[in-house]
Amino acid sequence: MKRTFAASLAAPLVAALALFAPPALAEPVKVVATFTILGDMVRQIGGDEVAVTTLVGPDGDAHVYEPTPADARALGAANLVVANGLGMEGWIDRLVKASGYKGPVAVTSTGVKPIAGEEEHEEKGHDDHGHDHGHGHAHDHGAHDPHAWQSVANAKIYADNILKGLVAAAPAKADVLRANHAAYRAKLDAVEAEIKAALKPIPRKDRKIVTSHDAFGYYAKAYGVTFLAPVGVSTEAEASAGDIARLIRQIKKEKIKAVFVETIADPRMLEQIARETGARIGGRVYSDALSAADGPAATYIDMMRHNLAQFTKALTPAS
Repeated sequence: MKRTFAASLAAPLVAALALFAPPALAEPVKVVATFTILGDMVRQIGGDEVAVTTLVGPDGDAHVYEPTPADARALGAANLVVANGLGMEGWIDRLVKASGYKGPVAVTSTGVKPIAGEEEHEEKGHDDHGHDHGHGHAHDHGAHDPHAWQSVANAKIYADNILKGLVAAAPAKADVLRANHAAYRAKLDAVEAEIKAALKPIPRKDRKIVTSHDAFGYYAKAYGVTFLAPVGVSTEAEASAGDIARLIRQIKKEKIKAVFVETIADPRMLEQIARETGARIGGRVYSDALSAADGPAATYIDMMRHNLAQFTKALTPAS
């Protein structure tokens, strides 16, 4: 009888305490992003509301990535997959199928106006965006250059698509996600203005840069810089001796000052080009992957600022 009476008192007390207890935290949205640039954008917009797994890590090359069984398990547990599209991740469809993942895939480049992949350019490799190519290889990306994030205007489209995917996956978190997105868009506006302001004093005819592979087409179109590269938009392509010879002739003819080795690339080819032309090797730049957290390009915005500093230093005459 006493136990029954005590229990009858305890039940309403527990219920009353529950009214004042903090609500249980909702589980974060489990997101798998294909490579570091997208993983960073998801974290910027998702904040504490997401748990992000990035498949291709810092300084990794998404063009030639080979997915692992752990990647398939990560997809199997995900609420949302975020991919670039435009043929960047030739392996993603196979991975989705292997993992059994049936959920949504947010394609960040949806709505971007793509520029042509190199196989649509003339053999001499010059298109109408002020973007030189110096090669004629085929590659696996199809008709379009996938490196659309190199224009900050496109990065804003990426952010919008990521927001849309996250809100669809977790409608209850929509207000927080939208606030994070607005703050991130403001940061993108700021870095876009910085790029334009820093390049403005440099005459367009002098904005010529050589990089390891053709990853800066959208940067070229957005900011009026000419990029030359011995290798195409995919690092799977290989430059022939003829490609390199043509590029060396062009560098000498146009008196290009600096060549840049991307962090995902083997530097030996550009070192040869620098030796034969007298152009100096500039600082390392980031094209398809971010640096580790303690590096100079730990976020997308850090990457754009780092590359800008390297480019402007090389293009600005010494006083």
